Amino acid sequence: MRAMTQIDTQRISRLEKLLYRMEAQVACLAWVFQELSGMPGPVFEMGLGHGRTFSHLRRYLPGRDIYVFDRAVNSYPDCTPQADHIILGELAATLPAAAARFAGQVVLAHSDVGSFSQEHNSAMAGLVSAHLAPALAEGALVLSDLPITVPGTTRLPLPPGAREDRYYIYRFSRR
Repeated sequence: MRAMTQIDTQRISRLEKLLYRMEAQVACLAWVFQELSGMPGPVFEMGLGHGRTFSHLRRYLPGRDIYVFDRAVNSYPDCTPQADHIILGELAATLPAAAARFAGQVVLAHSDVGSFSQEHNSAMAGLVSAHLAPALAEGALVLSDLPITVPGTTRLPLPPGAREDRYYIYRFSRR
């Protein structure tokens, strides 16, 4: 297996960028599922999209409350959460309110809110960074498709199979 190294994003196609992000996401989620064993608490899925990641979370974290955030429901029918686990609206309004509601309880926050617009990505990374920390439990894990700076988090190395700068893992601590 070839080494997973930093990618020259100027020299790869959009298809390769997507492939490398998906590979990294699957590897990071597999690692997180093992890490969460024995840690009770809800999950935040920011960016429902078509619901593929929600479906994956639901399969590998059975019985866990997974709250999804998006502006509108556009997921596949079999990948749509129950209505009481969907938080609709702009993340700038819904994330601070949910962080207050779930203060100190969330053990996994998965942020998949990036796009191909650098302006959008900067805004979303700033928003998640500014408002997520109050929701997080001690030792919580944060996965993100964008580099973020959530207060109290430390960036962790990626697991095998994940290329650098395609996905990011952080652990939260109040200490």
